[in-house]
Formats: sequence, C-alpha cells, structure tokens
Amino acid sequence: MITTTTPTIDGRRIAEYKGIVFGEVIAGVDFIKDFAASLTNFFGGRSGSYEGELIQAREEALREMESRARQMGANAVVGVDIDYEVLGQGGNMLMVTASGTAVIVE
Repeated sequence: MITTTTPTIDGRRIAEYKGIVFGEVIAGVDFIKDFAASLTNFFGGRSGSYEGELIQAREEALREMESRARQMGANAVVGVDIDYEVLGQGGNMLMVTASGTAVIVE
C-alpha cells in the first residue's frame, strides 16, 4: 500500500478514485505516564512517555486507514492528513485521525 501526503504519486497514474478513507484512534494516557510527563514539564525536556503514545496512536491510525482502503479495493492512499485532538475532562485522551483518498494506481 502506497501512502503519501501528496495528491499524486510520481511516475504512477491514478486509474480510479475509490473514495475518502479514515483511520481513527483514541488512546488514553495512564497515571504513570501522566505523572512522568508532569515531572518533565516541571524540570524541562522532552516527554518520552507522551511521545511514545503519540507515535503509536499515529501508526495505528495510518494502519486502520490503509486497511479500510484495501477493503475498498485500493492499492494507494493519496492526500493523507493527520489530525490530533485532546479529549476528556482532564485532557487525558488523545484522538488521532488519519484521512486520505483511496485510489488505484497503475
């Protein structure tokens, strides 16, 4: 499965547009990671625990989007966009949405 943020794939022709596809993931951040991130916030630096959650959620959203594109008969997704939102009362939920256009390329 070719996945790209560009509207075309260099050297390939889009033969058919299958439709818009999405992949959504909502991930909760547990108490330990939240506590570790608060220490990083206090002392400065990068939060490896939050970065790990973000990377995992993004990869899962992309896999889900690609899976849905395959189900539509596509072999590529173009124009991919990834959005992030914080949800929940304490802001302890992360929603990652990947979207793009499922296509057949030759």
